[in-house]
Amino acid sequence: MEQVIDIQKAAVKKACTGDAKAQAWLYEQYSKAMFTICTRMTGNTSDAEDILQDCFVIAFKNLHQLKVAEQFGGWLKRIVVNECIRFCKKNMHWETWDNEKQGNLVEEETEWWKTIDFKIIHRTIKELPEGCRQVFTLYVFEEFSHKQIAESMGISESTSKSQYQRARSLLQQRIQKQIQIHG
Repeated sequence: MEQVIDIQKAAVKKACTGDAKAQAWLYEQYSKAMFTICTRMTGNTSDAEDILQDCFVIAFKNLHQLKVAEQFGGWLKRIVVNECIRFCKKNMHWETWDNEKQGNLVEEETEWWKTIDFKIIHRTIKELPEGCRQVFTLYVFEEFSHKQIAESMGISESTSKSQYQRARSLLQQRIQKQIQIHG
């Protein structure tokens, strides 16, 4: 494992000087994981590709600000999440969801989804309404608190919680429907 860290450290240092091969290596190492984040956040491949490219441009342009080369992955991930949030804030339309009409969902986490193929879950997440998808992705995959989500997205904490609950409910309904139809 130490050798991988040394390679990454060397690549970050070279990339910082504008070395195209080092930048290409870093892109190759991190682009797939960062693309997954972008796709979950935006819900479509086209926007995700654009954001991903912008994020790498931002990262390489500001690479000199990274103090510890070994932290490149986490630093890049923060750039990606922040750029996705910025993009979605410009392009997102919130739908209101009335907890009274939908029945109050219990906060208790059920683990029904652990038995489902992740490809189905990922595809269904991309089909969620924008606000739900954003909040769900930030809360579940990026481990933001509802307070952090509210602050970064410019919404109330209760809106974040209700959008998360709506996302969970829609995911469960849609996935169960797919399973009934397709087995």
